Amino acid sequence: MKSKKNILICPLDWGLGHATRCVPIIKECIHQGANVILAASNRPLAFLKKEFPNLTFIDFPGYNIKYPENGKMVFSMLKSAPGILKAIKNEKKILEKIIHDYNIDIVISDNRFGLQSKDAYCIYITHQVMIKCPPSLSFLEKYLYKIHRSYIKKYDECWIPDFANGINLSGDLSHKYPAHKNTFFIQPLSRFNLLKPEEKKSDKKYDVIVVLSGPEPQRSIFEEIVLEQAKTMNHIKFLFVRGITEEVQDIKQKENISMVSHLETEALRKAMIESGLIICRPGYSSIMDIVKLNKNAVFVPTPGQTEQLYLAGYFLSRNIFYSTNQEDFNLDNCLLKSYYYKGIGLIYNSNILSERLNFLLNQ
Repeated sequence: MKSKKNILICPLDWGLGHATRCVPIIKECIHQGANVILAASNRPLAFLKKEFPNLTFIDFPGYNIKYPENGKMVFSMLKSAPGILKAIKNEKKILEKIIHDYNIDIVISDNRFGLQSKDAYCIYITHQVMIKCPPSLSFLEKYLYKIHRSYIKKYDECWIPDFANGINLSGDLSHKYPAHKNTFFIQPLSRFNLLKPEEKKSDKKYDVIVVLSGPEPQRSIFEEIVLEQAKTMNHIKFLFVRGITEEVQDIKQKENISMVSHLETEALRKAMIESGLIICRPGYSSIMDIVKLNKNAVFVPTPGQTEQLYLAGYFLSRNIFYSTNQEDFNLDNCLLKSYYYKGIGLIYNSNILSERLNFLLNQ
């Protein structure tokens, strides 16, 4: 066996999802004896510092993407494109310095386009090989797929956190077009452990847990919408997990509503298990967590976020999870209709990620 390898793991700073789904990868790298360095910014950096306080951290600037208040995401992204391209070029320069300073052997990039180098073995993680567009611009999807594929080809490997065949969680996002030859389907990545038999019978502490996430201002807008309606339902117990990792973890109780700035992995897992229903964004990482726990959920996509809109519709059409648009959100309606959707339970082969990392670490 060769000497201990240095692995740099860098999640995109677009909400917390990219960072949370890196948790099982980080744990497996540590388990297999690698030296892990984490590079992130903003809330993902704050989250990872709480999860892995003993690791080495680098404040690595992200793309600083923000959602527009009016939900016109496509136009906002087009407007932001020059800044994003500049950030991609800049992160490549920063990466070269990090590789040199920390003697990096392997780079794992979760959806950051510019983290490939000839001086390290570079892996790219994505669940969205094909980037979704609004229906009126769907003709662009094939071209965006080709552009994205051109970035993927620059990496030594591409990891897709989904099943390769049969029932899958990403639908067209990773299965409509052929995967590049360097692609590995490593199965869904969740920071949560599978339910234990005794947990399946656990008492319900909350009727509803509202898990908030994503960039501002839409995170706050959605919080206010749900909170105002929850205040009128004194007979229902709510827990709001606000997804603000930079604030002190402090639970505030007011009548039937409990609020906490954030919960670390095990505490959030426990709270979700002890809740009857989960209300959240259909971010892919949230979906993977919910499926891992075999819970029921209501999805409310971020306005204009085409990927979330697609995933919400994908699961709704298969009678797996109920979903509704933010502008039409009605809490009473969600609680009623959610009973007709029972989620999905999947069987995992937990060795796929382990075997892939073992192969790379022993080269």
